Amino acid sequence: MNTIKVEPYIPTDINIEEVSTNRIKISAYPFESGYAITFAHPIRRLLFSSSVGYAPIALKIQGVTHEFDSIRGIVEDVSHFISNLKNIRFLIKDKDLDRASLHYEFKGPMVLSANELNNEMVSVVNPDAYLATINENAVLNFSLVVRKGIGYVPSESIRGTIEEDYIPLDAYFTPVKKAVYEIENMLVEDNPAYEKVIFDIETDGQIEPLAVFKEAISIMHKQMSIFGVDLSASVGSNKNIAEDSGELKTLMIKIDSLNLSARCFNCLDRSGLKYVGELVIMTENELKNIKNMGKKSYDEIAEKLEELGYPVGGEVADDILQLLNRKLAKLKNN
Repeated sequence: MNTIKVEPYIPTDINIEEVSTNRIKISAYPFESGYAITFAHPIRRLLFSSSVGYAPIALKIQGVTHEFDSIRGIVEDVSHFISNLKNIRFLIKDKDLDRASLHYEFKGPMVLSANELNNEMVSVVNPDAYLATINENAVLNFSLVVRKGIGYVPSESIRGTIEEDYIPLDAYFTPVKKAVYEIENMLVEDNPAYEKVIFDIETDGQIEPLAVFKEAISIMHKQMSIFGVDLSASVGSNKNIAEDSGELKTLMIKIDSLNLSARCFNCLDRSGLKYVGELVIMTENELKNIKNMGKKSYDEIAEKLEELGYPVGGEVADDILQLLNRKLAKLKNN
């Protein structure tokens, strides 16, 4: 029997299932038709873009002057060492500290793993990660700066915040490895059009998945609090808030700062693609059909976009999309 409503149905149930270490599923229901995705999509975006984590942002190696140098007595050159270092997930033990300056010295022969980097200031949540192989009679002496932050920050933005003799690193702060959702229909009072949303969230161990979910919800509440002010007092104001949004800044990150492989970067560069936003607005087929785009390069790009919170074929808010298109058009016309 159809009824006329005066307000939408309020969800009443939430279930949390621990799937494995650092992975949970959260189910919430029932939502009115169309409401589940209205809430699920921005929550997923916040999980990737605004979750607090830790990452190395600067490196100094004794006897090394730049990132394309080699290290005497070490199997890996500097670029490979940096690549391995970015895979190590740190945790600053003192929660009141946003930054930790670390100094290490190792003598060969040895296989250096992330476990060796644990000390009184930081712990490593993936201790088995490989870092380098040090040959006999060789010494590896390096300093590292680990920072607390959110999202992704390219090395060019970090350069001005560190000492000149340090190599700036691209910083992937987000502790979220996976955040996806499914929406299922469910029956409520003989109406099968209600919905259940199921989040599947996995972190790297820096923070528990339930804590990171609560953090995303808290951020959403804080962001929406702007609408709790007296809106009538703002009538006539023409300030473009979206213009200054962090999301637009992320979309305008240059592709050459994503640390892509040479083959992958050259493929995009030859096609005239220079900004992350240009990749985000492409469909899966458009991306795959870029000239000389192989499966390995596509998978690499898809992984980078996922880390930034923009899965291939995902949606971008209309106001942000309009601003992005205007900026891209202006840059191409200059």
